[in-house]
Amino acid sequence: MFEIKGVYKDLDGWKKFRKLVDARSEKMALEKLYSIIGSNHKVKRNLIKVEEIRRVGE
Repeated sequence: MFEIKGVYKDLDGWKKFRKLVDARSEKMALEKLYSIIGSNHKVKRNLIKVEEIRRVGE
């Protein structure tokens, strides 16, 4: 499980986000995050800026 914090660009400007993503590795967690935010908010990957990623729990 990873906690990912960052911002994404919306029509109103930059919006903060904090997501918990269940994945085996940091790389897989980032891919899942891009997929989730992209599909829910119609945002392209280059408009998503990850500021922090850290493993939580086990």
